[in-house]
Amino acid sequence: MREMLKEVNPDRIRKTVSTLVGFGTRHTLSQQNSSTRGIGAARDWIYDEMLKSDLTRNDRNRVYLDSYIQDQAPGILFPVNLTNVVGMVRGTEDPKRVYVVTAHYDSRALDPDDHASDAPGADDNASGVAVVMEMFRICAKRQPRATMIFAATAGEEQGSYGATHLASSLTEAGYNIGGNWNNDIVGTGKNAPYEVINGHTIRVFGASIFYPNSSTAAEETSVAAQGGWNDSPSQNLGRFIAEVATGAWNELNMQVALIYRPDRIGRGGDHESFLAQGWPAIRFTESVEDFAHQHQDPRIEGNKTIGDLLEFVDYDYTARVARVNLASMWAAANAPALPKEVKVSENVGQLATSRNTPLEDMQNEIQLTWMVGKDALADHYEIVYRPSGELQWSHSVVVGNAGSTRLQLSKDNFQIGLRAVGADGLKSPAVNVLPPFII
Repeated sequence: MREMLKEVNPDRIRKTVSTLVGFGTRHTLSQQNSSTRGIGAARDWIYDEMLKSDLTRNDRNRVYLDSYIQDQAPGILFPVNLTNVVGMVRGTEDPKRVYVVTAHYDSRALDPDDHASDAPGADDNASGVAVVMEMFRICAKRQPRATMIFAATAGEEQGSYGATHLASSLTEAGYNIGGNWNNDIVGTGKNAPYEVINGHTIRVFGASIFYPNSSTAAEETSVAAQGGWNDSPSQNLGRFIAEVATGAWNELNMQVALIYRPDRIGRGGDHESFLAQGWPAIRFTESVEDFAHQHQDPRIEGNKTIGDLLEFVDYDYTARVARVNLASMWAAANAPALPKEVKVSENVGQLATSRNTPLEDMQNEIQLTWMVGKDALADHYEIVYRPSGELQWSHSVVVGNAGSTRLQLSKDNFQIGLRAVGADGLKSPAVNVLPPFII
């Protein structure tokens, strides 16, 4: 891993961002028949660069164009050929389990329908595309245990059309998506109000268990009654990323700020397309945004430069973001899968129901069971827990591989999870443990 992280190159990130900005506009409805301007030129350049990165040229790797005709729809003024550029590194041991990193390569001006004017999109979102391309270049020559997918998506600024198509296609193909790492606006930590730590902080947004597809009011009531609204699969993916970043601080020099929202208030991104399909998904965004440098027509007002321009991108910062993505996604793709069929006993750690209730079942304890023997990568399991008011797991207990354990731990005072651990020590994200709802 240390060698992989050393390969992240700020100068190459600068070249990627500069090249994409050089296409003038990458609006989804811009021209596709030019080699120098428009989204078609950007698409072709990304595809060619990803092909160059795939040095192994073996049957595990694949670079392809995920294209379809998007009919007229909100934000889409006329039918358009919409294309995601995708690189796949197939897993050696669990190829149907996939981890997907995304960044949209389209850009926009102030008027969302203006597909002719310049829309540089340096921070939003050439910076994110540079992260994805850098990761693919590094991972394409290696062999992860699970499959890794690297996608530059189109149509985000009009409503995440490309990501919706990609998430649907992967789901329909039968892939088990372990998580989506979405990078959108990851170009600088130097915006005002400036603090030094901003240059070493990346926000990770994770949706609650209620968003976007909690199925019934009864389900929402059950989760709310147990205090599980901040323990969704997406939030546990965010905790996993933050834990990896903390453990690798010397290599990453970057902290993760967990934000318990699906996205910035009133805004959205491509990760929500994966959320809608029922998969864990998070969004990376720089610590403080400057809205004068997003969705703007480039211009000067007084002494203020307006526009999403190259001069406002910090390539060392973007490289640090890439390393956080790389370290966490590579760790997930080489760890065991999430534990399955995790259940809490309804009988242990409860009030007596009769005089015959065993005394040991009235102890302030918790009993868990889970499926074992189905994941060849799982060596043993850990229970993780934290006080309910804290963001991150604070304690862990090794519980072996028996598929059942009983601990002196109050389920009333803690948030509790279970994660799988490989023989090499790599750990899956945790699965939240919610006791059965008892009225």
